[in-house]
Amino acid sequence: MKILTLNEETRKDLLQNLLKRSTNDYGDIEETVASIISNVKAKGDKALFYYALQFDKCTLDEASFMVTEEEIEEGAKEIDPKLYGVMERAAANIRAYHEKQVRQSFFTTRDDGSVLGQRITPIERVGVYVPGGKAAYPSTVLMNIIPAQCAGVGEIIMCTPAGPDGRVTPVVLAAAKITGIKKIFKTGGAQAVAAMAYGTGLIPKVDKIVGPGNIYVALAKRAVYGHVSIDSVAGPSEVMVLADETANAHYVAADLLSQAEHDEMASAILVTTSMKLAEKVSEEIDGFLPGLSRRGIIEKSLDNYGYALVSDSMESAIEVVNDIAPEHLEIVTKDPWGTMTRIKNAGAIFLGEFSSEPLGDYYAGPDHVLPTNGTAKFFSPLSVDDFIKKSSVIFYTEEALKGVAEDVETFAISEGLTAHANSVAVRFEGNATQE
Repeated sequence: MKILTLNEETRKDLLQNLLKRSTNDYGDIEETVASIISNVKAKGDKALFYYALQFDKCTLDEASFMVTEEEIEEGAKEIDPKLYGVMERAAANIRAYHEKQVRQSFFTTRDDGSVLGQRITPIERVGVYVPGGKAAYPSTVLMNIIPAQCAGVGEIIMCTPAGPDGRVTPVVLAAAKITGIKKIFKTGGAQAVAAMAYGTGLIPKVDKIVGPGNIYVALAKRAVYGHVSIDSVAGPSEVMVLADETANAHYVAADLLSQAEHDEMASAILVTTSMKLAEKVSEEIDGFLPGLSRRGIIEKSLDNYGYALVSDSMESAIEVVNDIAPEHLEIVTKDPWGTMTRIKNAGAIFLGEFSSEPLGDYYAGPDHVLPTNGTAKFFSPLSVDDFIKKSSVIFYTEEALKGVAEDVETFAISEGLTAHANSVAVRFEGNATQE
């Protein structure tokens, strides 16, 4: 891990280096994604069957394309009962947390009889993408489906690729069983995003698409945005640990490695006021590496985006945290709660030495779908709010409108919109404001 003294130059270089991980410069892949989307729009399910054979070596037809209830039950039975119990408890935590986010419509009545309010309604149909292939992510199933259910979404469908044997990974099906979702389709990649965005014979068009994926999935979501809503275009994973001399270097090193193993583009950054801690964390990382199964990926991640930044003050350290706006932020200081009050930009914040980041990935309850690549400056974690719509409600009586008619007309005329002014004036003929 590279140890740098924090100053304006190193901060600028770091930010520029991290920005290289964005999804903005993938011209060749964008062309491929555009071709896939166009083909799915034109050929529907036939295109999905073609891509399943091409990319997943999986032969599908109309009869085998949707996961059956029997397949869900079989998948759930195949996994370790202990793991199934863990997922059930995690799901309960996730549901309990997100149920607290549910908001109610409100209406207020004023003395003149006017009523103003906000009506909240759930999105009608949501599509959840769950990656497959080399890895299985049952946590993705729980973290995306449960908030939508808490919001009251009418219909939730899920797309995930099948293997060459035509089966979806059992652990993903087990997570689906826990949520109760029934409509699962065996398709992945950009083609799955296109199918959910535009609809095919078998897959209904959705109103919003959520869930992570590789660069093809990310670019496909970006391409269909506007036709449907999406959660975000997520970049590679990130963890930042903000620590002082009181932090446990052994724990800090383990937590940095937990994110570096995601992929070679993941970033793991320590920001500290202690050079001694930075050096010790680097030593601890070297000690952990030989025993880790994804050592190759971790080493490349740390070579590319692994840093220990040593600051001369906590104020400067906090400034760089807010500049980078990390996806995951661990605060391991003498007073983590006090330090947190000075943090403006972070996706998820973990306080104290026993709040390890994997708690958020799997179990604690808050969602693990988080803003990356600095977007925590203006985006929030996935929540129930992502699955609802808000409608303003306005009701005025004749008396209430009469009391403000002149104000509204004056405002409209100031913008040159006389038809706006007239729509109020005609209700009080003889009292209309003249230009």
